[in-house]
Amino acid sequence: MDAPSLLMVIVVITLAFEFSNGWHDAANSIATVVSTRVLKPLPAVAWAAFWNFVAAFVFGTAVAKTMGKGLVRLDLVDEHVLLAGLLGAIVWNMITLYLGLPTSSSHALMGGYGGAAVAKAGMEAIITSGWVKPIIFIFIAPFIGMFAAMLVTVATTWIVRNMAPQRVDRWFRRLQLVSAAGYSIGHGTNDAQKGMGIIWAALVAAGALSKDVAHPPWWTIIACHAAIAGGTMAGGWRVVRTMGQRITKLSPFGGFAAETAGAVTLFATAQAGIPVSTTHTITGCIIGVGAARRLTAVRWGVTRRILWVWVLTMPGAAILGILVYGLIRSL
Repeated sequence: MDAPSLLMVIVVITLAFEFSNGWHDAANSIATVVSTRVLKPLPAVAWAAFWNFVAAFVFGTAVAKTMGKGLVRLDLVDEHVLLAGLLGAIVWNMITLYLGLPTSSSHALMGGYGGAAVAKAGMEAIITSGWVKPIIFIFIAPFIGMFAAMLVTVATTWIVRNMAPQRVDRWFRRLQLVSAAGYSIGHGTNDAQKGMGIIWAALVAAGALSKDVAHPPWWTIIACHAAIAGGTMAGGWRVVRTMGQRITKLSPFGGFAAETAGAVTLFATAQAGIPVSTTHTITGCIIGVGAARRLTAVRWGVTRRILWVWVLTMPGAAILGILVYGLIRSL
């Protein structure tokens, strides 16, 4: 396959990955509003998808820069590495989607990309310093989300302490639409930028773009946000059930707290250029809401199962990236 055709394939598969990301992570944006019955599933995914796309015009491209230039040495890899990394991440996403597990599409992409780069050029291809923050935030992001959600829950509980329960429920059903929109913006800006970073790297590797360009082309920004919004519209209902019902029982009040804490966390990490997992973040927020009521409100058995998948995602996707790269080279 000639270089222009291979580049086109990488762009198409990246957009397919972003679509699968939106599909897989639809639960992150809509599980709370669906489980609290604030919105029915179809309006909920439409609401989330709209704000996923709006995110293209809200934040910059710091995460895309980290993903495209900060993880792997572009002078040591080629388009085959990017293709293998994408395919490895997509396979991991499909496996976990089938199992109904809310794993991280972001870490799957990083793992697949890194594994394929190592298969091509050894550990020399890895920019070690670029991996430190993303790996640390595998463990930190859920706790940031959890404590932020506990803080929001306690603060809002104090604010409404003298209000009638029916009035509280009515108000927070409205406010949850706002918090869901905020979270969907955070989800869109964080996860769409990862695909932008891969396309950016592919353009540089193919010689179609200078490595000194400060931002990805505008069309990659629009295309990646459109793809992730389309995937959110498609939905991922098995994961919605795990996120919205199995971890803890949520009310509109709790859903608002989880989404608000998640949005704040994602806004901060996007500004810092740290590619965190939106799945890890919102799961930590949901746990925080339950734990703020009482520790027994959280179904810790389900949570432990999710944690194991989090830990295994990056190395699992890396192995798939290595295998796919070997298969591509043999063909």
